[in-house]
Amino acid sequence: MPQLLLMILEFFKTGLFAVGGGLATIPFLTEMANKHPDWFTLEQLTDMIAVGESTPGPIGVNMATYAGYNAAGIPGAVCVTLALALPSFIIICIISKILTKFAKNKYVLGAFTGMRPAVPALIFVAVLPLMKLALMSHGGEGFLGSINIVALLLFHATMIGFAKLKKLHPLVFIAVGAVVGIIFKM
Repeated sequence: MPQLLLMILEFFKTGLFAVGGGLATIPFLTEMANKHPDWFTLEQLTDMIAVGESTPGPIGVNMATYAGYNAAGIPGAVCVTLALALPSFIIICIISKILTKFAKNKYVLGAFTGMRPAVPALIFVAVLPLMKLALMSHGGEGFLGSINIVALLLFHATMIGFAKLKKLHPLVFIAVGAVVGIIFKM
């Protein structure tokens, strides 16, 4: 199967099953990074999540565009991005026709209520490997030797700063994080 077609199918599957928004795509994207490192690596995924959280647009769409562009240039970026978004578009069109009839149905309301705790759980499961990748260094001896102290201290300082300086606009934290990330990537 040609690479671009496989990529379109994988991102279509991600769009079909990632209920809950951009962050819900992270488990699927992590699996793709492990299965197809030629598309993007876990490190690139982590970088894209950081960029995606500080720029407009969902993470999944940004990653689909990036991976599609790497695989086949602008046509690949367009095809893979559409493949990710198409299932949501189709489902919303179908649901909008049906939901008006069943909006007050107790089973439909119960199903949506039951889905709510699953989305944060999916996000939490997806964030753990990314935190390990960001906060752990490779090559240290034992558990304590493998901790990236600088990253851990920066994470801790950010959390303290956020707690103490709640009145600052979130863009300040995003800008500071971007500058620090750029400095450490140099």
